[in-house]
Amino acid sequence: MNKEVQADPTVVSIYEPFKQKMEAEMNRVIGHADKALTKEKTPETLMGNFFCEALLWMSAHYAHNPADLAFATKGGIRNDLKAGDITVGHIFEVMPFENTLTIIELKGSQIRQLADYIATTHGQPIAGMTLTITGNKVQDIKIKGQPIDDNKLYKLVTYDYLANGGDNLVLLTQSVSRTNYPQRMREGLIEYVSELTKAGKQVNAELDGRIKIN
Repeated sequence: MNKEVQADPTVVSIYEPFKQKMEAEMNRVIGHADKALTKEKTPETLMGNFFCEALLWMSAHYAHNPADLAFATKGGIRNDLKAGDITVGHIFEVMPFENTLTIIELKGSQIRQLADYIATTHGQPIAGMTLTITGNKVQDIKIKGQPIDDNKLYKLVTYDYLANGGDNLVLLTQSVSRTNYPQRMREGLIEYVSELTKAGKQVNAELDGRIKIN
């Protein structure tokens, strides 16, 4: 196949309407960001904070089961969001996979293990939890502003790939309970951004010190 091969008009007439429809949907503007949400290699990132706040929203909006904390990994978030208009296509670039919403219950002692993972991997996207890292050791873990209780059960919202042990997170497969939901991550992100827009809000995030490095 090369440029000298002419397109078959019959074939083009079949797929062209679908192509146009798909391109129109991908280019549909659903929100606006006044600054770029980036995922640079730092313990806390704007994109990571935005993504995990969206996860918390999904736990309440879809599952009607508000989670205490949210967790993702830097590698799972595939792209930044640039400043300006945000389209459906941009969200597909952030989360192109078929990952779906998952809520698991973990004991506080298991959350400590997760915090150790976050520390040894130099920070990962979180929401609802704060911690301090000193020399790859984690200290001062708080969940929703309260010191962690090793014996308490906490609800963590994430996506199925991580809950299945992806990214060396076997500890998440040892949850006390697990509930799977059909919503894909990108579908949830699209609706989250759309709801922000309906409320007259920009797509935004701040670095608030949820992960501190000594």
